[in-house]
Amino acid sequence: MANFETYQEYQRIEDYEEDSPPGEEDLLVHVPESLKDSWHHIKNLDNFFTRIYHYHQKNGFACMMLSEFFELIQFLFVVTFTTFLVNCVEYDVLFANRAVNHTGQGQNPLERNKVTLPDAIIPSQQCTQRIQDSSWIIFLLIMAATFWIYRLVKVFCNILSYWEIRQFYIKALKIKMDELCNFTWQEVQDRLISLQREQQMCIHKKELTELDIYHRILRFKNYMVAMINKSLLPVHLQLPLLGNVVFLTQGLKYNFELILFWGPGSLFQNKWNLHPKYKRSGNRLELAQKLSRVILLIGLANLLLCPFILVWQVLYAFFSYTEVIRREPGSLGARRWSLYGRLYLRHFNELNHELHGRLGRGYKPTSKYMNSFTSPLLTVLAKNVAFFSGSVLAVLIALTVYDEDVLTVQHILTAITVLGIVITITRSFIPDEHLVWCPEQLLQCVLAHIHYMPDHWRGNANKSETRDEVAQLFQYKAVFILEELLSPIVTPFILIFLLRNKSLEIIDFFRNFTVEVVGVGDICSFAQMDIRRHGNPTWMSEGQTEASVYQQAENGKTELSLMHFTIKNPRWQPPQESSLFISHLKEKVQHDAQGGPSTQLLLSEAPLCTSLHSNESGTGPENLLASVLAHPILTASGLQGRDHRFVPPSSAASAAASVLASLSTSHHAHPNRSRPHGLLPSSVYPETTMYRSDRTVINSMSNSDSRIRSNALHSEFASAEMSLHAIYMHELHQQSSHPQRTLGHWQSSVPMRDLHTNTGFHAHGSHSSNISMPAPAHLGGWKEEEEEDEDDQEINSGATPKKTMPHSS
Repeated sequence: MANFETYQEYQRIEDYEEDSPPGEEDLLVHVPESLKDSWHHIKNLDNFFTRIYHYHQKNGFACMMLSEFFELIQFLFVVTFTTFLVNCVEYDVLFANRAVNHTGQGQNPLERNKVTLPDAIIPSQQCTQRIQDSSWIIFLLIMAATFWIYRLVKVFCNILSYWEIRQFYIKALKIKMDELCNFTWQEVQDRLISLQREQQMCIHKKELTELDIYHRILRFKNYMVAMINKSLLPVHLQLPLLGNVVFLTQGLKYNFELILFWGPGSLFQNKWNLHPKYKRSGNRLELAQKLSRVILLIGLANLLLCPFILVWQVLYAFFSYTEVIRREPGSLGARRWSLYGRLYLRHFNELNHELHGRLGRGYKPTSKYMNSFTSPLLTVLAKNVAFFSGSVLAVLIALTVYDEDVLTVQHILTAITVLGIVITITRSFIPDEHLVWCPEQLLQCVLAHIHYMPDHWRGNANKSETRDEVAQLFQYKAVFILEELLSPIVTPFILIFLLRNKSLEIIDFFRNFTVEVVGVGDICSFAQMDIRRHGNPTWMSEGQTEASVYQQAENGKTELSLMHFTIKNPRWQPPQESSLFISHLKEKVQHDAQGGPSTQLLLSEAPLCTSLHSNESGTGPENLLASVLAHPILTASGLQGRDHRFVPPSSAASAAASVLASLSTSHHAHPNRSRPHGLLPSSVYPETTMYRSDRTVINSMSNSDSRIRSNALHSEFASAEMSLHAIYMHELHQQSSHPQRTLGHWQSSVPMRDLHTNTGFHAHGSHSSNISMPAPAHLGGWKEEEEEDEDDQEINSGATPKKTMPHSS
């Protein structure tokens, strides 16, 4: 700023009100001639960075526009096809309730009474007359047409907007479209940060940081994560017979965001600034009453539109799921991460692809944990029902094979289909006869990937209460469909009777936990990952935090989010308080590693790792994580290693510390390769014996293939390192919160008779969850993960999300 007088040319920013924090409206910025017509001083950086992110994640312009085009066609198809089925089909003829007589010269007498498809379709003139005579259908068609035209206009706007983003990628970031899939988001982000130094996309800061970009993309998402973390949103319902039920659907989430962030009467005056009146405590009661009225109006609007939204939800679900359920009835028994689970388990400043990758790695371990619970009584009933249904089905199939005319018997196809569905459902209740009961170890493997776990789960993994709470995060696909169908009915009552009562708490939350960052605007203070302001003393923040219980993030989210962001963004320079916490953690790891087992012992004793060493396709990240997860089982059993006959029992914390310390030691062995934090030193340049084979493969590739392989290896190591930190920090938290517990608490419940089988089974589960990214069976219908991306994009652009009316999403 002091050197501005040395420049020869200046440009006064006249439209500063679009993106200028208070006090910087008269800022003068030097603009080179060659950049005046490019991407200098972008008004809405939230929208711009969000579009850049979605453009990368959705594979470019062609894929995005083709998807939007087919969404328009899909909506048009559902409306027209439903109208046709209601008004243009003669169901008495179709169901043979009315005889049809085909007469004509040369007509076969045997085919005169045969019903053909044209017989069941009403002539077009008669069909049109039916539609015109129904004012109700005319009204619905007008509403559908209005919404479709709105979506069409929105698609054209997106085409223009994303064409500009395409040009930005090509001209500014120097990324060709045919090479976009070869670039990770971190590489795109690095180019954005470098470009800021040249073109000043943000005029209020000379340089952007990784955290600034994350704050822009995740501004509202961080608020949602914080409100779920502080149990502010009314998503827990106490229902008769069912007890505590978590209810959070796409429609309800849409309404929360509409009320709080961008709808009429919301708390934000634009996309990056909280309204000043909500920052003052003097009129909090008046503001709470105003917010309560806004919630009431939107709740009543949802109630008024409930029939229309419900009809759309039912039709969309019917067209999306019926064929898949008929073909694969067991797909309804597959599980998925619930919307509540995605918010509860999400770190502050965690992008969608990072969250989906992490939960994808945890899918198999969580499925194995949930499937380990069986009901003996239900198993007996399921086996017998499957036997009787299978017997009848076998006879019907045999008769059909003998004579296909059996299929012409009335309802015979229906019987075969129903019996097949019954058998599939009952088999899902029959457990694998080779299943070993090891809930504690499975739950620890789950923790390694999801990173968050309530304290009361520890030691209670074998209880049904714990399983029910895990099921709230990891729900059945059938439960997801049912909740979405019930959402139009339940959402208005949650808004009117539950959310309104939280109005004052919401006003206080946004006042107390909103901070203004220069060049970014107002953000959730939890997103700063400030240990001093939001740390928890039982999560290694003792002596470093000044937070009260109200200010502390629950479940160590501040500390774990800081570690996650630091590992995922190795070039980010954290503030002084955060750096102090990271340094303290590293010192603690080095101290605990001295009393723990050696890394060589961990790798050699883990059954899976022993086999991986003889497999050239095996990679380092799976070895490290599997060895830590397997080690407590071995040491607890008193089994003797091949060369270590007297090994003292150790906890998962000491095992994780040993591996983390070995990574740090490997880093110091190569001082010429610097890294800001030293958290992941050998992941990018694996030079140890364990990674030498991967290094050789990388060296033999072309430059492009080498970069892709190196990026993939870096991502896997970063995930493994964060998993080790999560295990380590949870162990230390338990020691701090419950010092009376022994160190080896996880392994205390392992029966001696199950040790041999349990070890191999558990290690295999952790390995497979890292090698592949399993996902639940995709049934089509509601876009479970992509909708979050689209909602974020539309919220940032100020548009109304695409589904329907205030409730839909």
